[in-house]
Amino acid sequence: MYYLYLDESGDLGFDLVNKNSSKFFTVCILLIKSEENKKKIIKSLNRTLHKKLNPKNKRNRIVQELKGTSTTIEVKKYFYKKIIDLDFHIYSITLNKIRVYDNLVKNKSRVYNWIVRLLLDNVDFSEVKDRIYLIIDKSKSKPQIVEFNEYIYRQLMAKIDPKIPLEIKHKSSCSDYGLNAVDLFSWGIFRKYERKKK
Repeated sequence: MYYLYLDESGDLGFDLVNKNSSKFFTVCILLIKSEENKKKIIKSLNRTLHKKLNPKNKRNRIVQELKGTSTTIEVKKYFYKKIIDLDFHIYSITLNKIRVYDNLVKNKSRVYNWIVRLLLDNVDFSEVKDRIYLIIDKSKSKPQIVEFNEYIYRQLMAKIDPKIPLEIKHKSSCSDYGLNAVDLFSWGIFRKYERKKK
């Protein structure tokens, strides 16, 4: 089984003059190729939440998810050390929004869908045996979800064996720890470009 968790950092606003928008936009995929590794990554994230953010003596406010924007470097390092020996892959594309053609500036969903397709083109699906799950942080309206799903489904079905089922799910990040994990990676990559931080 392939589990692809997808998240983005930055925004697709194009008000770059008044600095109301980010200069860059990052889309990131965390690929986990087995149920066993997925469980280990989720267990590591759960343990990070439990030990670092919700210790037994400080449970008056329970933190339910790790977010790239608000999680400290110390907590991120703790999580990364827990998963360093696990088999997973990170794919990302960062868009320099200054380079987007004027005719696309007003069609943000088209730009987003195109970036995701470019990113998925880099994933090797030749080893998939039984099923692909693409899990996305739920942030779109229903019409945008339908448009995204149809576009990505068509693109992926051209790349994978027709017998392999593909499920695209839009979930809340607090209900899926895989989305928490990809959010940490996505935010880190985005910050490297946006703020020139390593």
